[in-house]
Amino acid sequence: MFTGIVTATGTVREAKHGADGLTLKIGASYRGVRRGESIAVDVACLTVERTGKGWFAVHVVSTSLERTNLGQYQRGRKVNLERALRVGDRLGGHLVQGHVDGVGRVERVWQAGDAWLMDIRVPPEVARVSIPLGSITVDGVSLTVNAVPGPGIIQLSLIPFTFEHTTLGSRQPGDGVHLEGDTIGKYVASLLQNGRA
Repeated sequence: MFTGIVTATGTVREAKHGADGLTLKIGASYRGVRRGESIAVDVACLTVERTGKGWFAVHVVSTSLERTNLGQYQRGRKVNLERALRVGDRLGGHLVQGHVDGVGRVERVWQAGDAWLMDIRVPPEVARVSIPLGSITVDGVSLTVNAVPGPGIIQLSLIPFTFEHTTLGSRQPGDGVHLEGDTIGKYVASLLQNGRA
């Protein structure tokens, strides 16, 4: 379990594709990372397989490659990181499972006063659980849906700190982003859809 509060940005040092998936070696400032630990990489919960001074390696299986854009990651790419939540930690964002529900596409980015606004086209499964002032996770960052300007589009309002301290500040129109819809919203939508509410 995570909170969507990015605690570090890392850099992909190696991306090795194989018959059984993808291995990513990520440079990061974390200390004490252990094998078997879960780390959210752009919201995707991945298990640490190897570690070294200033880096850790994770394996991405084929099913994760099918629902994310991790397969496109190359050496030098910056990623948002968060270590798993411990019991008793502050829940500064919202409850995040580290499960990517789909890939969205940045439609527009512009500045409005002291904030940066970003419109993202989202897949139907994310759109149906996205409401104004509801929670959403974008590339590992816990955010509030600022508005829903049109069908299949959500708008985010990024404060300067988020824009400067996460990879979202470098996102441009056409870029893909990992999305995790609000966990509570997904359960409610599933219950309603299956007639169990």
